[in-house]
Amino acid sequence: MNRWDRRIERAAELATRYPEAAELLSLYGLIAKFQKQIAAVKTPREALCELLRLNAPEPLASNPPAEFLELVLAQAAGHTCPGIHEMPVAAVLRPEGEGAKRSLLCSLCFNEWDIGRLTCANCGEDRESQLQIFTAEQFSHVRIEACETCRTYIKSVDLTRDGLAVPEVDEIAGVALDLWAAERGYTKVQSNLFGL
Repeated sequence: MNRWDRRIERAAELATRYPEAAELLSLYGLIAKFQKQIAAVKTPREALCELLRLNAPEPLASNPPAEFLELVLAQAAGHTCPGIHEMPVAAVLRPEGEGAKRSLLCSLCFNEWDIGRLTCANCGEDRESQLQIFTAEQFSHVRIEACETCRTYIKSVDLTRDGLAVPEVDEIAGVALDLWAAERGYTKVQSNLFGL
């Protein structure tokens, strides 16, 4: 199964598991299908606008932001991460030895780079007393990692808890966590494709 098929399948699975995120996940599944086929599309921007016009809620359907369109098209094109100049959309915990290794997931190309387990993805804070972890029972494998120093957060997808998770899709499914963090005054390090 290729990376696009994994994303499409995971979006459909999570849409049934998390009804509050079903609309976004269904739209993401359509976007991933579009991204999978982009090489065959002669005018990808127009095709993407048509896909949104037919399937997205307003105002995304009639007036998609240029930044959104560029991000969808850039992700499909497979650009490589320009290093630390692109902010991460999520953190990923992968099994390693007796524990887990933490990496950050590029918001543009989904490449990963390593970061310490106790390090803020935004400001580099590494004092344990300043770093908070918040979880919700319904998202046992997705959590909020918040920094009290810069008041930012990132969602972390823990593959040691759910080995079938696809971080860029499961991050979207946890939209309720974003709302919870925003209510408490935290700002997300980098918005996902849907600006959440």
